[in-house]
Amino acid sequence: MLSALIKTMRIRQWTKNALVFFALVFDKQLFQPNALLRTAGGFILFCLLSSAVYIFNDLSDIEADRQHPNKKNRPLPSGKLPINLARAAGIFLVILVMPLGYLLSPFFAAVLLAYLLLMLAYSKWLKHIPILDVLIISAGFVLRVHAGVTLITIERFSPWLYVVTTLGALYLGFGKRRAELALLAGNANSHRRVLDGYTVPLLDQYILIVSSTTIVAYSLYTFSAPNLPANHSMMLTIPFVLYGVFRYLYLVQSKHAGGAPEEVLLSDRPLQVTILLWGLAILGVFYL
Repeated sequence: MLSALIKTMRIRQWTKNALVFFALVFDKQLFQPNALLRTAGGFILFCLLSSAVYIFNDLSDIEADRQHPNKKNRPLPSGKLPINLARAAGIFLVILVMPLGYLLSPFFAAVLLAYLLLMLAYSKWLKHIPILDVLIISAGFVLRVHAGVTLITIERFSPWLYVVTTLGALYLGFGKRRAELALLAGNANSHRRVLDGYTVPLLDQYILIVSSTTIVAYSLYTFSAPNLPANHSMMLTIPFVLYGVFRYLYLVQSKHAGGAPEEVLLSDRPLQVTILLWGLAILGVFYL
């Protein structure tokens, strides 16, 4: 049961919560011990809260997941994890995280609460509404970034990063919907009701729009943010973003991946290398 519970907590998806570190890195405070420790603590708490959300989401989707070709093997729909134990674990994680988050920062606790309520509403109602479902997912990513902002004393954090995060999350979200639609084919709406409101050509148009605007927004950030080097060396990171966007689109359309973006991130070596090189380039520009 412990193994099944840990699997339901989806530790692999904790990679998304690395966005909590954006404020620390892009505000040039990575090597300030107090800011680093506070952000690391916030990251851990956000991971635990997101696991609680995943548990509640699986409880809400248990009947639909039993009809899904892949999700039927998850611990809850397969019966490996008792429903009462999963519910108790989710509630325990919330009770554990919220007071600790408040001790870390009242504003951080407010972001945690906003994330929890938004995701619960998503699991219950909002995920069934086309377009709005992906916008809510995107809002969850932005809240992760803002959580990092509340944990440190911000000096010159650029709001462009909120824009880039929003667009990048929309890109991943529409790519995920396209992969699900392609996988489930004619039975898509019986597994995830919201897919009845999408078509592959429509999603391709959405992906084209948000991928283009993501690249433009990031490019604008690299020479307009207030805390960047005057020599515009940040623009040297644009090729990594370009390749990352194109690589993910290639995986979605040619390899029929993308149904689980975190799995793509943890399995596709070219994408991993690109993210690593982008991160090193960021560190080089800001700290060297």
